[in-house]
Amino acid sequence: MAFFHVRTYLQQASPNDFDEHLLQSTLHHGPQAIIWQGQQGLVVPRTYAQHPRFKYSLQQLQALGWPLTVRQSGGGVVPQGHGIWNISLAWRQYGRPLDLAGPAYALLCRPLQKAFADVGIKANTQAVEGSFCDGRYNLAIWHQHQAKKIVGTAQVWRRCAPPLTVPSPTRQAGDPSDWHVVLCHALVLIHVDHELVTHYANLVEQTLERTQRYQAQRIVSLNTLNISSEQWLSRLQYHLRQQAVPHDQALSSHSESNHE
Repeated sequence: MAFFHVRTYLQQASPNDFDEHLLQSTLHHGPQAIIWQGQQGLVVPRTYAQHPRFKYSLQQLQALGWPLTVRQSGGGVVPQGHGIWNISLAWRQYGRPLDLAGPAYALLCRPLQKAFADVGIKANTQAVEGSFCDGRYNLAIWHQHQAKKIVGTAQVWRRCAPPLTVPSPTRQAGDPSDWHVVLCHALVLIHVDHELVTHYANLVEQTLERTQRYQAQRIVSLNTLNISSEQWLSRLQYHLRQQAVPHDQALSSHSESNHE
């Protein structure tokens, strides 16, 4: 059984696409998890970058000190910066992405939910209408008589070579034969100004002339709950190290040849 190698980078801000190097690194070094903090700005999916007004939006947000970064995964616009932590997991996975997206989100959310439970918070996977980058695999808590988002999630899959030492499962006709490297990402609100980050997320939508708008009262951060971020981080690191990956992992023949 294989587990994630966990590293933490919270002492200084990293580029907002910092985690995407895991897609390649995982092929060489096995399943990995990083906890990191990005630079002040906003991250959008590739669909936003295809918008005819994206260049204008890019210029406007850059001038305000909130530059845009385009990410590989789906979802919507999300803020980055001090007080917002990212948890990114990467591993090699056998099967169809459409069949396995739900289990991948569950694998990501499980250690997060356990860490919240350890500090007395029940976090459920659910959508929260009005929150930025809403989705049914986000984590929400009950606060001030309503569900509020505290964690957002996204993922991306890329085809890769199979591991050397792991035989593919026995297949019937029509079964999938592909392996992928998976990057599954969570954004956790630790200590943020809810009004401020929501304002800039809305500004992206406004400059793109999209109708979507977000509400600050639909999100919550850890400090609002009077929970120590250091204590929660310790529990998260513990549970990430206990989280097994779906398959035993080994270097592929392709990745080994890159080391020669």
